[in-house]
This record gives sequence, C-alpha cells and structure tokens, in this order.
Amino acid sequence: MFKKLITNAWSLRHQFFRYFCVGFSAFILDMGSLMLLKEVFDWKPITAVIANQVFIIAYVFLLNKYWSFDSKELDHRQLVRFLILVGFNYAVSITTMYIFNHRLAFDYRLVRIGTIILATCWNFLSYKYWVYRSKSPILNNPLN
Repeated sequence: MFKKLITNAWSLRHQFFRYFCVGFSAFILDMGSLMLLKEVFDWKPITAVIANQVFIIAYVFLLNKYWSFDSKELDHRQLVRFLILVGFNYAVSITTMYIFNHRLAFDYRLVRIGTIILATCWNFLSYKYWVYRSKSPILNNPLN
C-alpha cells in the first residue's frame, strides 16, 4: 500500500511542478500587487487583498486548467468547483488578514504569505481530484 502511494505521488511530479510554477508566479503577482496597492496607493491591507484576488483568481484558474492539469474540456462544473474552492480560500484570506493584521497588528505581508502557504497545501489535491478531474469514461454497457 505504501509503495503504491509513493509510486502514485512520483507519477504526479511533473504535474505538481507545473502547479508549483503557476502558484509561484501567482504568489509574485499577488504580493507585488498587494504591496503596490498598500504602499503606493495607501490602501488598507484588507481592501488590497479583496481587490487583487479578482485578477489572481482568473490567472490561476486558466493556467492550472490548461497547463498544469491539461484539462481541455469546456465543463462549467470545473468553474463552479473552482469558484467554491476560491470562495473558501478567499474567506480564509480575508478572515486571517482581519484577525492577524487588523486586530493583532502582524505585518500584512507575513499574514498573506501564511495564508498562501496554507491554501497551497490543500489546493493541489483539490484541483487534481475535484476541480479538474476528467469525466470518468463510460463503460461499455452490455445492454446497448
């Protein structure tokens, strides 16, 4: 069982590398736009996170769909599932920014990095096995 788990994990290494590249570039865009909105335009960190996430969400969805997970299907369920996961991640991001930056005065950059690390942990498996999973092939029905 353990060997099968390791073999399966090893087979996903290329896909995970692509996911990681998308995530890393999204991280750079996320942090860059967050600091731009906060430092240059003097927005509150919570407002900046709300605004920059709209663009990051579209970027991550499209790159992961077509490049990381090679999903060419035009399946609206993927978008709905992705948006549910994004909604969950968004709620976690806003809540942690509010609690740790606004209430407890932690540096907004550290709070954002922490929430990104947390989301990365559960997103790969969620994308792979729920959001972008292929439709299961229809088995030959002996009654046909």
